Amino acid sequence: MSSILRVGKRKQNWPETYQKGAEQAEDQRIRAFYEAGCPAPETPIRDVPLLALDFETTGLEAAQHSIVSIGLVPFSLSGIQLGQCWHQVVRPRLPLHKTSVTIHGITHSEIENAPDLEDVLGPLFEHLTGRIPVVHYRNIERPFLNVALQNRVSERLSFPVIDTMEIEAQLHPKRNPSRWQQLMGKKPVSIRLADSRLRYGLPHYASHNALIDAIATAELLQAQILHHFSPETPIGDLWV
Repeated sequence: MSSILRVGKRKQNWPETYQKGAEQAEDQRIRAFYEAGCPAPETPIRDVPLLALDFETTGLEAAQHSIVSIGLVPFSLSGIQLGQCWHQVVRPRLPLHKTSVTIHGITHSEIENAPDLEDVLGPLFEHLTGRIPVVHYRNIERPFLNVALQNRVSERLSFPVIDTMEIEAQLHPKRNPSRWQQLMGKKPVSIRLADSRLRYGLPHYASHNALIDAIATAELLQAQILHHFSPETPIGDLWV
């Protein structure tokens, strides 16, 4: 059933951003990304090629931490292309922290012979180009990728994302009960990936593996569209 909820509130003209990017980009991979174009905001989401994307990192601050693994999977509302999924451990330029190793399980021995992100930009852009990324919490993938690109090719990348966490935040605006409500037994509504999936009856997956989290995010968006939107929902109502 279609919803009046509109997640995308920004007025940025993404097709125009891509056109300008194609004219200004110097790196050929970034230029090809922009030249592939961006769907018009009124395009129904059922017609938009999507890419669930997840990064595991050494921390939460893009300026202070680094990407240690990438997971992605192409999908649409009708299916997830598991045969085209991609998972890559990369060597961070900043050291691993004990806390991050505990979370994502990637150890010093695993990254010792892993490639630098610059060495895998080719396949990463092959997957990104022509698709709209879908993430759960946009303050990771977009800023971390841009810091990595700035450090390696002295360029940045502007692109929209669909944020499944933001959709849950919009659906549950009163998710944090007042102190009185807490005393009455009302509990907060979690919009974390695993908890959000449970609300739609989706199976539990082990978290903090980039590829598994990407697949989990793809399934979550499919469920969100089914329950709260419609295949005809304009992509411009969802991206940010």
